[in-house]
Amino acid sequence: MKFLDISLGSELNELKRFESLKQEERKIVFYSENKNSVFIFESLINELVNVHNYDICYVTSSRDEPLLKTSNKKIKTFNIGEGVARTKFFLNLQADILIMTMPDLETFHIKRSKIYPVHYIYIFHAMVSTHLVYRKNAFDHFDSILCVGAYQIDEIRSTEKFYNLKPKKLIPCGYSHLDDLIKKYTKRIDDIPKDKNQTQILLAPSWGKNGLFETIIEDLIKILLDSKYKVIFRPHPMTIKSSKKKILSIEKIFSSNPNFKLELDLPNFDSFLFSDVMISDWSGVALEFAFAFEKPVLYIDVPKKIRNPDFKDIPQTPIEVSIREKIGKIISPLEIKHISTEIEMLKQKSSEIKKDIKNIREKEIFNIGNSEKKSAEYIIELLNQLKKN
Repeated sequence: MKFLDISLGSELNELKRFESLKQEERKIVFYSENKNSVFIFESLINELVNVHNYDICYVTSSRDEPLLKTSNKKIKTFNIGEGVARTKFFLNLQADILIMTMPDLETFHIKRSKIYPVHYIYIFHAMVSTHLVYRKNAFDHFDSILCVGAYQIDEIRSTEKFYNLKPKKLIPCGYSHLDDLIKKYTKRIDDIPKDKNQTQILLAPSWGKNGLFETIIEDLIKILLDSKYKVIFRPHPMTIKSSKKKILSIEKIFSSNPNFKLELDLPNFDSFLFSDVMISDWSGVALEFAFAFEKPVLYIDVPKKIRNPDFKDIPQTPIEVSIREKIGKIISPLEIKHISTEIEMLKQKSSEIKKDIKNIREKEIFNIGNSEKKSAEYIIELLNQLKKN
């Protein structure tokens, strides 16, 4: 109890420190729900701070957030935790713009400011659709949304029309995390051994009660290891948070096999570079693997991850449904004993799949290589508009 009191006191002090800033110091505020948000924010922050010379505030709920250690004087950081201080932060926020990757604004305890006309901007933390894996009202209370591709704009406009919602500002930006991966790992392509003689599989399931992790993960790992593949098991961040016992159990079962590795260092994407095929279910990370590394994905066809039971009200087919056979292959959970055959077929077709992936990426994703510039331009333009009003 004493630890909780100390922690709460520290978080409330951080909130007080934030609220003591002058209004002009709180023009652009980022809110990070966990340390993984920095993947999405870092290029945009760099563009605003180091290219356009803006000061920002970075408010996080994670005590191990990397940006808390920044030495950049143009970035003011605050750790407000996940409790009372965070609730107060949102209710009493006085800022021109708040940028966040957490959906469901106004749906639960995270509310719009009750005392100031803050402009709320949503940035996607995955390249997935807006109406299947998110809750029905996930984006209704944002003012602007920085969209990854035209498919998201079409889905949101259809949602607004169907439910008679106020239109939001939808900005064609792209996905900066994809750009970052492409820039970083294109330079390292020569790091892949030319005489590699063992196939490496990256196993990256989503999370949810009917997902790959929750149903057949142990059986699948065993089959892959028995087939002499190297297996990197990379759980979803929410799985790491909610299923620690099961993850430790899996590690205990397979850790004696030198071809098995549990990967919990999620900021590190080296395993994407060195893996030949990803196996997933409905995780958005499959699109990152395909679009950034131009490699195939083998999908285990477990039930859809549905967080919006009314998703069929919207006519567009979610991209995570329509794209699966275009960037890889789908296999039934009942057929995983034959999975090595499917893996070898994907490897044989890898050149053809690579071409398809490049074409799809160009068609579906906005501003590849320049998304942070487009996002920063919009934010600066918005600031100038707000100043006039």
